[in-house]
Amino acid sequence: PGGPFPFDFGRGGPFGPGGPWGGHRGWGGGRARKAKRGDVRAAILALLSEEPRNGYQIIQEIAERSEGGWKPSPGAVYPALQQLTDEGLVIAEENEGRKTFRLTDEGRAYIEAHADEVRAPWDEMRPDIDDNTADLWHIARQSAFAMMQVLQTGNDAQIREARKTLVETRRKLYQILADGEPGEE
Repeated sequence: PGGPFPFDFGRGGPFGPGGPWGGHRGWGGGRARKAKRGDVRAAILALLSEEPRNGYQIIQEIAERSEGGWKPSPGAVYPALQQLTDEGLVIAEENEGRKTFRLTDEGRAYIEAHADEVRAPWDEMRPDIDDNTADLWHIARQSAFAMMQVLQTGNDAQIREARKTLVETRRKLYQILADGEPGEE
């Protein structure tokens, strides 16, 4: 919605990370660990050490870096930002109608002194999958994009040819499963 395709290929959509057909975190993906106490705080400090951000950007960046494995709620992020502000580690500045948060000098000193605490917890939130699975999901997404472009801009002959290609591809995929494991007799 909102783009050229009738389906959402972005974060949270059916073809985006975390959706049933999205990224490599869809069907069959491994399980990520749950967020622990202090993960939101650590993630905020790690992100703000890179550049100032607003709360929405923090949430989106965590979701992106965890590849859909973790998307903290505003109810977790904004109270943590307020606590960091109260502690003097972060300062909020009004910018174009939004509060942008940045580290204070004390915040930078805190990060240096507590490097073991201020880490990138999103790395641990990614579901475990192998590279082959990730590559296959990536190719499937690219193929879905191509199909949508054919549907939107192709003429009748191109759409018929794309349909034949998809039918043949589906048949070949099922044939792979029917043949069993590679090397199996």
